[in-house]
Amino acid sequence: MFQGLEHTAIASPNPQKLAQWYVDVLGWTINYTYAGNYFVKAPNGSMLEIIPSEGERVELTMKTPGIRHLAIIPEDFDAAYERLKAAGVHFYTEPFEIEGNRLVFFGDGDGNYLHLIARRTPLC
Repeated sequence: MFQGLEHTAIASPNPQKLAQWYVDVLGWTINYTYAGNYFVKAPNGSMLEIIPSEGERVELTMKTPGIRHLAIIPEDFDAAYERLKAAGVHFYTEPFEIEGNRLVFFGDGDGNYLHLIARRTPLC
């Protein structure tokens, strides 16, 4: 009955600027906009909706309750990591390996937690 997620929303003080970050840094495309909201689409079809935020941002950590990170699948982990470094993104960790999976945590243009993950064995 329920087939999965169509998109995930991120509230931003500057939705257009954050959407452009996903275009410039991750190579995604803005595929739909309306009333200050921006949908960005990854090559695999997954989407984020970036909406205008309201109020002050609370300090976040990787364990603050709620959605904590978005996992990004690279074609080539090392090349993607180098591209992020060249783009000047802020890394929360150094690359590491756990159970054969390679990961690194970093922030998007607003500081939301993202991470690259290259799995030895896909989950699905």
